[in-house]
Formats: sequence, structure tokens, C-alpha cells
Amino acid sequence: MRITITGASGFVGQNLVPYLKDKNYSVRILSVRNDSWKSQDVMDTGVFIHLAGKAHDTANTSSAEEYFKVNRDLTIELFNHFLKSEAKDFIYFSSVKAVADTVEGILTEEVEAKPFTPYGQSKYEAEQYLLNTQLPEGKRVFIIRPCMIHGPGNKGNLNLLYKVVEKGIPWPLASFENHRSFLSIDNLCYLVDQMMNNPNVLSGVYNFADDKALSTNELVTLLARVSNKKPKLWHISKGFMNGVAAIGDKIKLPLNSERLKKLTENYMVSNNKIKRALEVKELPVSAEEGLEKTIRSFKEK
Repeated sequence: MRITITGASGFVGQNLVPYLKDKNYSVRILSVRNDSWKSQDVMDTGVFIHLAGKAHDTANTSSAEEYFKVNRDLTIELFNHFLKSEAKDFIYFSSVKAVADTVEGILTEEVEAKPFTPYGQSKYEAEQYLLNTQLPEGKRVFIIRPCMIHGPGNKGNLNLLYKVVEKGIPWPLASFENHRSFLSIDNLCYLVDQMMNNPNVLSGVYNFADDKALSTNELVTLLARVSNKKPKLWHISKGFMNGVAAIGDKIKLPLNSERLKKLTENYMVSNNKIKRALEVKELPVSAEEGLEKTIRSFKEK
């Protein structure tokens, strides 16, 4: 089967492309950085996997127009090519942020969408176009909403947290007891492969997440264990730390309100729908195993 992938240079693409090649798929990388892709013959493919997109800018320096141009308009253009092509599946990587910036309880696919950022809004509007389009017979569209993806080579808050723990710096946010879902890149690749090859999986929206949510305190403890350090959890007043983050919004500090929210919010995501569709009880990599693999990659650098 030939698979056409956009956004192959990103973290997910760098892992998914070799994974699929190892499975003996014929993988074609399609660059959509400019309009030249429109003149290419992209019709002779079995599956489109659309990874390309504008990621959430935590520094908030990007204009709303940029998000909608890339995340919504480009997705619609590529999807319209899919409708005319021989491909049977269109897999669009959206985000849980397309429907909820914060979560009360556990996030399911049925939640009422309330995206508050241009990033989330642009992803959601692309989703709506795909869902509201009448599909020709024999075609499927999968909208994937992954939570925080991690794996070897991944950068971001997880890497920053590792550096804090590895240096023996106490974790000052232990008073914020929370639980958060993660997604290992290994489970992501497994799910994509399984969906493409299972004719019983219906078109629709599917959350991608590991089977278990972990608290930041549990994560810090895991980071410490892999680093051969004793976990240092400081239970400092939430009010005081919120004040520090507010100062960080005005002057450049390691902690600002956006980062504090990401590190301490509850964000639990259900993966029950995709597991039911695939008829699997659990994913191949546990949340702890996946995180430990990622953490060890930080240690090897």
C-alpha cells in the first residue's frame, strides 16, 4: 500500500515514516510548505496521513491568520484532493486542544467543543469541514486527537522537567496534585497502522492517549528514578507559585502562567473509543514504559 504523508519532518513524522517503512509500506513524503504540491500527482495513493500543521505557540507571537491558513485551509485543500483520488483513507492529525483547553473529568470524543485559542479553533474548523463532507463510497476519514506526544528525540516541557530533576533541583509545584494523559510515539504508530488495516473502524473522531494518566508528582518520581536521584517534592503554596508565574508573564522567567498551566492542570483523555473499534484491551506500551523510554533518551544525550 502506498501512503502519502505531509509534515514528515516533524517529531511524529520522523518516527511514523520509518515505522511504516519497516512494515513494508510504500511511503511518499509530500511537502506542503508552498503551493508546488498542488501540481504534483498525488492521486495514486492508498492513504493520506496529514501531519503538517502550525503548532501551538506558547509565546503567543503568532497571528490568528497563520493558524487558520495552515491548520484549516491547507487541510481542506488536501482533503479535497483526497476526495478525487484513489485513496481509501484520510487521516487528519488534529489535537485534543481542538475541543478543550482545560478538562473537567475525562475527555471523550463526545465533549462539546470549546476551543479558546486560534490554534484550537483552526483545528476544530478543519475537523468540522471533514466531518460535514459527504464521503464517496469506500472512503473513510479519521480525525485523530492526540494528547501530549512524547518519545526519544522529543523536546518540550517533559525535557525541561527532566533537566530540573536531573540537576537535583526540588520540584516546587508538588502542591498542585493533578493527573494528565500522555501518548507515547510507539502507541501512536501502532494505532495508525491498526486503523488503516482494520476495515471495521468507522470514519469519525478518535482520541489517542496511553492507557493510564499520571500526576506530575508521579512523573517527577519516575524522572528521579531513571536519573538515579531521590525525588524532591516541595509543597509550596499554590498562591505563591501563581504569583511567581504572573511575574514571569511580564519578565522572562523560566516559569510563566502558560507553562504553569501546562505543568499542573488536570488533562485526562479517554482512549476507550479507539480500543473498542480495534477490539484491543490495552495498548502495547504502558504509560510508565513509554515515559521511561523517553526519559532514558534524555539521559543518553
